[in-house]
Amino acid sequence: MTVKVVVVGQGYVGLPLALAAAESGYQVIGFDTDSARVSALKAGRSPIGDIEDRYIADQSPYYSPSDHLTDVTNADIVIFCLPTPLDESRNPDNSILIQGARAIAPYLGKQTLVINESTVSPGFTRETLGTIFPNNEIAYSPERIDPANKNWNVKNTPKLVAGLTESARARAVDFYSTFISSVTSYSSIEVVETAKLLENSFRLVNISFINEIADFCSKMKIDVREVIAAASTKPYGFMPFFPSSGVGGHCIPVDPSYLVSKAREIGASTRFIDLANEINLSRPSYFVGVATGMLGTLATKKVVVIGVAYKPDVADVRETPADALISLLRSAGADVVWHDHLVGQWKGEASAALSAGYDLAILVNPHTGTDFAALGSTPVLDTRGGY
Repeated sequence: MTVKVVVVGQGYVGLPLALAAAESGYQVIGFDTDSARVSALKAGRSPIGDIEDRYIADQSPYYSPSDHLTDVTNADIVIFCLPTPLDESRNPDNSILIQGARAIAPYLGKQTLVINESTVSPGFTRETLGTIFPNNEIAYSPERIDPANKNWNVKNTPKLVAGLTESARARAVDFYSTFISSVTSYSSIEVVETAKLLENSFRLVNISFINEIADFCSKMKIDVREVIAAASTKPYGFMPFFPSSGVGGHCIPVDPSYLVSKAREIGASTRFIDLANEINLSRPSYFVGVATGMLGTLATKKVVVIGVAYKPDVADVRETPADALISLLRSAGADVVWHDHLVGQWKGEASAALSAGYDLAILVNPHTGTDFAALGSTPVLDTRGGY
């Protein structure tokens, strides 16, 4: 008997998951409300840099993209891989997930297993999705996708699973175990929800910490990257993190705020996370100050910001610190353009060519293949550390 799986959301999480499940023999519907994305997927064109067009074509016997809700009918498993960003006040915004769940709910039978992979605050899956799907078994298994990571992917990254019931947990474990090498289950959904937030809060705190160390090293006139390399020779008790103009992307600058939100609700303290957020969000302002010190004034100075994606070798600009940096530079009177050959177009602007005609180049997240030689003798500010 063919098992029908519906993966709701065909973005950086849902598409790799849907294709991996299809590759293992499940009949998979990749559901997305973005009709243009669905049309591209039907034509075998990948919207994600990590996934080749050929891989989509290879799974075509088992993978079907769709934007029709009726195609969800009779699903054995439905998995939600929808964005859960922050709102303008940096509070959790679950509206996309809730709207998606409510839209899907009428098409599910009682036998359907509902799995949430979207990041949420502890208790959300039980309290909110449990209400939307009162007649279904529900499990939680947080996504662990790292775009552009050549070593870890959906199949070999260890998977966490928990269920509202023992049956839901067992069904989810059985499903994921058919195409993921390591699947571990835990006693409650709240444990796994919190584990997901711990992972990325840990990274935020340590990246913010190393940014403070980088500032110290700059004043000492030593290279923070050499300091990190030296400390990394210790075979235990140390893990390297690296400085930046601020963290971006779908996880590190977002997930800790979901933990903070729940902590405030229950009266728990999150002082480390609060301070880490403060330090992280202040990095663009810090580097505007450094740039001003280098040039004396930013008024009328020609500045190029290199690498506006949130990390090297991806074209994703979500939560990129380059956004705030460019805005602050312009507010200080600088004539700012940006260069990113992977992003190409962003916020109504096009990537500018690199040349020797700038007063300053600021490196945020330059990609492999960036032509630094074209800058000539242009002064460079590297936000990633160094002296």
